[in-house]
Amino acid sequence: MTGANGPVDPTDPDGRDGQDEPPRIPRPRSAAEDNGPLPTPPPAPPAAEAATEATAAEDATADASDPREPATGEPDRSEPTPETPPDAPTPPNGLGIPRPRESSEGGGPHRRLPDRSAPRPAPRERPVPRERPGPPPQPQSEIQPVGYGHLVLKSLLGAWALAACSAEETAAVEAHLTDCAACADEALRLRDAVDLLHPEDSLDLDPMLRSRVLEACLGRRPARIPVPQWAAPYDAEVARLDALLRDIGESEWRAPVRLRWFEGERAVERETTVAEVIGHLMIVDGLVATALGLSDPLTTTTTAPGVPGFLAAPASASSSPAGPHAPGSPTARTEAYWRSVQRAASGGSPTAGPPSAIRAPWRDQAHTLVRTVSFAGGGTSELGVGYGGFALPLRDAFLERAFECWVHAGDIAEAVDYPYRAPSPGHLHRMVDLAARLLPSALADRRRAGLAGPPGRLVAAGAPGRTLHLEVEGSGGGHWYIALDSPGATASPEESVAHIALDSVEFCQLTAGHVSPEEAAAGQDGDRQAIRDVLFAAASMSRL
Repeated sequence: MTGANGPVDPTDPDGRDGQDEPPRIPRPRSAAEDNGPLPTPPPAPPAAEAATEATAAEDATADASDPREPATGEPDRSEPTPETPPDAPTPPNGLGIPRPRESSEGGGPHRRLPDRSAPRPAPRERPVPRERPGPPPQPQSEIQPVGYGHLVLKSLLGAWALAACSAEETAAVEAHLTDCAACADEALRLRDAVDLLHPEDSLDLDPMLRSRVLEACLGRRPARIPVPQWAAPYDAEVARLDALLRDIGESEWRAPVRLRWFEGERAVERETTVAEVIGHLMIVDGLVATALGLSDPLTTTTTAPGVPGFLAAPASASSSPAGPHAPGSPTARTEAYWRSVQRAASGGSPTAGPPSAIRAPWRDQAHTLVRTVSFAGGGTSELGVGYGGFALPLRDAFLERAFECWVHAGDIAEAVDYPYRAPSPGHLHRMVDLAARLLPSALADRRRAGLAGPPGRLVAAGAPGRTLHLEVEGSGGGHWYIALDSPGATASPEESVAHIALDSVEFCQLTAGHVSPEEAAAGQDGDRQAIRDVLFAAASMSRL
């Protein structure tokens, strides 16, 4: 029988008796089989054994699908199939499937491919190789240092000091600093330099900036008309409060402000607004203005430009609560002013301005007071200023007004959440000195009212008597000796029977009525009754 490629043996299972069946290509044979059996390979790991068994199973399944293959799965070596030359014509079936190339090691015929037209059994699942146990995973929070060299880590010190390194670089640098002393010293120097480049200062201006600038300017060129030293604290506190008022919005002028003071044996509170507190300061400053011959804001009958209409008194002075004869005490004047404000607001007066309009007349009056005493010279310092039941020299009245301006500025700052500091040490010392000098008179007033213990002994005016040592610590502090038996007695350190020590700001808060005598953080030693009488006398100096 003759085939397309030459004579074909009829007994050859690979031969074809006609052209109706495509040629079958034998499977390729492993090259190692041509050289004899191989030595037994070493046992493979479990995963490799499973993969080898799966591959062998697939080969056996493929061999079993071809009915012409020997049962042993070996290729038929009875007669080699001649290789088709490159220029041989395409078989008449049109498939044109080239014969497989021979192996480079062997050279014998290859195994035939299985018949793809026959149905194949479903493939067996390959066993999943077992995973080898690895190292336990590290927690994500622990960043392992990256392995860098010394020179690289040294070059990263600048970025590390500026906190510009990544997390891995930071961990590597910090791990290196524990082993390298030279790099650790360099890192400390760089960190100190970074601290100088980025100071942690507040964005708010220093409240003492104005005083320092004026002091520097006056040091280079003295003022032609200088402000008296006893008026300087008032001038500074008005400027600080005016800066606070400039920073707040219109709605904050109606913010509730809690005023506190001390009456008798109990603390008193009253709620008002920012605008009414500024009006209270202006009305009490009117006592000083009256002493200097200036106009009193409480008895003003006309409205100047820029002044709210509710500051003007009614045309008929007899029907006005203020009237031509204004009450003398600060509390009475303030109550009269607040009644006029409420009457103007409830009546819907068209001339009444916004709450912030009170700032301009208060500031103008304060500047007028400072200018007046500056032009008047030192002769006005002893001029008396009446406060209703008592009087103060003009120099002490300016200190008292500076003290109240600072206290109420703190009340406003607390209401609008504004940072506010204590006065400068020099000005604070003057305020503490004024309060210490007024303590004997306040103690005598409480004795007359039956609120303090009797004097220890009768002392003639000018003679030494029992004394309390008042030690005020902190900026603006000092040592004062308070006569206990009589305002006319002389205080003497040798006659001290008690000792009180407290902070300067705490002492000022006590005299302002913001801290009760029982809660004052004061160190006490000696006569307990004398200490109690002095602490309550200090609180009684507060008022609305």
